[in-house]
Amino acid sequence: MSLSVDEDEDGAELSHDTNRGLSIKEPPGGSNEPGPSDPQGQYNRPRAESPVSTCLSMKSDRSKGFPPNFSREPGPSDTEETERTHVPEVDPASCSLCQKVQSDPVRTSCGHWLCRQCITSYWDQSGSSGDSSCPQCEETSRTRAELQIHSSVQIEHKLSLRSRCECVTEGTEETGSRTRLNRIYTELYITEGQSEDVHTQHEVRTLETVSKKIIQESPIRCQDIFKALPEQQKPIRVVLTNGVAGVGKTFSVLKFTLDWAEGLENQDVSLVVLLSFRELNLVTDEQYSLLTLLHVFHPTLQKVTAEQISVCKLLFILDGLDESRLSLDFHHFQVVSDVTQKSSVNVLLTNLIKGNLLPSALIWITSRPAAANQIPPSCVDRVTEVRGFTTDDQKEEYFKKRSTEEDLSNKMISHIKTSRSLHIMCQIPVFCWISSTVLEHMLTSDQREELPKTLTDLYSHFIMVQTKRKNKYKKGHETSLEELTKADMEVLLKLGRLAFEQLEKRNMMFYQEDLDQCGLDVTEALVYSGVCTEIFKTETVIFHKTIYSFVHLSVQEFLAAVYIYHCYTSNNTEVLKRFLGDQDKGSESFFMKMFRRFTVSDSLSDSLVVFLRKVMIKSLQSENGHLDLFVRFLHGLCLESNHRLLGGLLGPKENRPKLIHKVIKNLKKMNTEDICPDRSINIFHCLMEMKDQTVHQEIQEFLKSENRSWKKLSEIQCSALAYMLQMSEEVLDELNLQKYNTSDEGRLRLIPAVRNCRKAILSACRLSQTHCEVVASALKSNPSHLRLLDLSANNLQNSGVKLASGLESPNCRLETLRLNKCSLSQISCSSVASALKSNPSHLIKLDLSRNNLQDSSVKELCDFLQSPHCKLQDLGLDNCSLSEISCSSVASALKSNPSHLIKLGLSGNELKDSSVKELCDFLQSPHCKLQDLWMWRCSLSQISCSSVASALKSNPFHLITLHLGGNELKDSSVKELCDFLQSPHCKLQDLWMWGCSLSQISCSSVASALKSNPSHLIKLDLSRNDLQDSSVKELCDFLQSPHCKLQDLGLWGCSLSKISCSYLAAALKSNPSHLIELDIRWNNLKDSDVKELEDLVQSPHCKLEKLEWRW
Repeated sequence: MSLSVDEDEDGAELSHDTNRGLSIKEPPGGSNEPGPSDPQGQYNRPRAESPVSTCLSMKSDRSKGFPPNFSREPGPSDTEETERTHVPEVDPASCSLCQKVQSDPVRTSCGHWLCRQCITSYWDQSGSSGDSSCPQCEETSRTRAELQIHSSVQIEHKLSLRSRCECVTEGTEETGSRTRLNRIYTELYITEGQSEDVHTQHEVRTLETVSKKIIQESPIRCQDIFKALPEQQKPIRVVLTNGVAGVGKTFSVLKFTLDWAEGLENQDVSLVVLLSFRELNLVTDEQYSLLTLLHVFHPTLQKVTAEQISVCKLLFILDGLDESRLSLDFHHFQVVSDVTQKSSVNVLLTNLIKGNLLPSALIWITSRPAAANQIPPSCVDRVTEVRGFTTDDQKEEYFKKRSTEEDLSNKMISHIKTSRSLHIMCQIPVFCWISSTVLEHMLTSDQREELPKTLTDLYSHFIMVQTKRKNKYKKGHETSLEELTKADMEVLLKLGRLAFEQLEKRNMMFYQEDLDQCGLDVTEALVYSGVCTEIFKTETVIFHKTIYSFVHLSVQEFLAAVYIYHCYTSNNTEVLKRFLGDQDKGSESFFMKMFRRFTVSDSLSDSLVVFLRKVMIKSLQSENGHLDLFVRFLHGLCLESNHRLLGGLLGPKENRPKLIHKVIKNLKKMNTEDICPDRSINIFHCLMEMKDQTVHQEIQEFLKSENRSWKKLSEIQCSALAYMLQMSEEVLDELNLQKYNTSDEGRLRLIPAVRNCRKAILSACRLSQTHCEVVASALKSNPSHLRLLDLSANNLQNSGVKLASGLESPNCRLETLRLNKCSLSQISCSSVASALKSNPSHLIKLDLSRNNLQDSSVKELCDFLQSPHCKLQDLGLDNCSLSEISCSSVASALKSNPSHLIKLGLSGNELKDSSVKELCDFLQSPHCKLQDLWMWRCSLSQISCSSVASALKSNPFHLITLHLGGNELKDSSVKELCDFLQSPHCKLQDLWMWGCSLSQISCSSVASALKSNPSHLIKLDLSRNDLQDSSVKELCDFLQSPHCKLQDLGLWGCSLSKISCSYLAAALKSNPSHLIELDIRWNNLKDSDVKELEDLVQSPHCKLEKLEWRW
């Protein structure tokens, strides 16, 4: 038995057979009739004649070249593939209300299909609003608007997407073989979150960081990208997936779409709308409604109405944000909420992402990391990262699948492991294809050359191998790699110009007009199959335009380097001026100097050194290092080996060893003051590309040496050390910049190592905002190892804002933060406080002392202190010029969350009575566990002193250190303090009362109190008080107690006489077992006065080790 439904629009016959499932039969040639919004037929895509003709060629960021991964199991045959494909069945054609063939069919939430007019009339007659029941099964619908798209439209759309996604191309369209995606796809490593240093470094550097990490996160299947984790309660609407160029983002998109189209995954989604920014760029100047945009890019959705897309569950996939030439402005944009309202494409996308348009629609955006920050974090519910081949097993599997000869694949794998730079780059599937292409050729050819060890070597060979393949394809016979014809060079240099100009614009893809500007013929470009290739076929014919790109961004960077090097050797000053600018303002132009005596050999040699230095300076000034790999290639091209391989492509040879030595020497001496230290590391990489291993070897020896502090390090050695420490598998316990014997600039170059250490001591190092960005990236990194960060004595001012971005990261696990004496501005203080509030659960110690904190900053800090998640134990606010309002706010915050704080520093602030009263409420709280209280020089009044003493007396169980120095204590206040000291529950170990203007009565009271409870005190400082001999005598009664455990006694500036010294000596003789340090300086004593005490220092029976009495 079979059921058929004839579709008048396109003549497609849907037939269902109980044994074979659903199939679609088309009349010969299909149909290209224009849709409703396409009267001319210009936007209608031709129906594919066969799966082969609609295969998508994947390049560049779109995982071009060899596919990103292989399945571990052999894929099904084409027959098996067809049989396992599931396409939803067509629902019965009659409406249960009118008993006629459905007209404008819609589906209720329970799954029954009816005519739109029939169900609408039925609900209107029932008089109900909101919830409405189904006339067929009487199940209540969630909403009257639950009207679904008819399955025939959905089926046709799924078949269109399936034909678009089911095949991908290995290599390039001209030379590659089309392969079914399901045969070659293996789950790429997708994780929640992203690498946090992508905005300050070239993508290659982010690969280096990932390569050393032990991945601890659980990977996410691309099909589960919208499924919330158990601990996530908020539904996920917008997902942003990051990944470096060529790592496999688009393959993940294709796999998701194909599985949906085949009915295997995410069938709760009514429609998947795949939109590529490469295609969207072609309509930047057009005005569309969102509905029309869907009709234009997916003609199979011509029948879908505005009401349907407004109520159904749609998923928009916006692929390749980094390739967008649209301007997405999320701060100033026209609000569009109607799917039929026309606007520019960038405004439509902005409203779609913001949720103004189709707020229930799911959005999946893919991007390279550097472009991802175009989307505000507030608009994104989940951030994920595609990491490519993260393990050696994945890389090895690739090479084994690539070659049928096991011995050959083993040789390729072994060689890749010998070069760190090649091994790191093999995280990118396309780079694995490039490497295998080159190595397979070199290992199987008759020409036995040295295998490439640097990136420049590898890419030089890659270009030549592709050129050789072109010649074979074009001429019917192979040529040797040395045979680079004039025509070859002309095309390659045109490609190089295209690469360079697009790299400057930071574009990875380009259009016909871009090729025309470079004089590049399309046919010429396409012949060079591995270098430049056509990406879109049938998908772009609706715009009659073709899009081009390089196989991978790194190939574009290499060809750009070849072109600019050729411009230098061929005296093309116009291009160089435009690229570098005149960096020698106020003097004769650099270019005039460089080329004035171009024919003179010595000047030519010197000019290359200067030229490379200028290019290096330009690259170092880049905020995100987008020229880093380009400049590495440029230095590698100087070598004799690459000149020999590329021949005339690089122009006249200038590769004498003396010249290479000059270039290397210049790199080692290059000054990078005020440049981000991440940029400086690229100088070290340039040395490696020039095969100079001396700095690398010197640092290896340095790391092995025991007396590192004696070794003087140059700036370039510091950059190399920072890189090697950062890349080490072992996490450094402490990075203390002051312990390295180097210059100030050298210390700053070491800062990137902060990403791989637990404790970073960066105090007094002249840190700037740029350096704070590096520190912030260390706090954001996943995982972040930093637990202690000391930035004290740096003039940070507004740089604290950059630091705050790291503190608020969920990856930040910082426990100790010292910002003492950092001249933090108000905005920095507020930013830091706000960041701590947003991520309060890890910090234990915070020191903001000696910063002029404003009331607004303190208020935000108090919000952090009041957070139930705040676990802060140590808070330093000494000398912060706290106002009365701020003091009260801090005290009130501590009172509301008193159970964690152990140490509180408020010294050097003029505390008012009202503030101290609130502080005492905190001290009296039974939940208060405070152990250290520092309140020296707080101008405490008599009332405040009494309040503190009374509070301590009422809750004496925890306090260990009390610092009240520099406050004029009155007798009444001291008496209450002594009541606290006498308490049997008092556990005080350190008591500081220097400069308190203690009277004789107060001194006696303190001595008497200590004598009555002597068993805990370890340190006592009564300096700068006029004690008199009588007070010292009472104090010595305390020292003589067998229960006295005092180890440190400070009595400097107390007008002590010889009699007082004798009292002290006698006390120590009677109880010699504890006191270790005694400070009696500034007492105008003579040698004879302290002789007895000095004898005790020498006595084996006395513990006294340190006696200070001279000025």
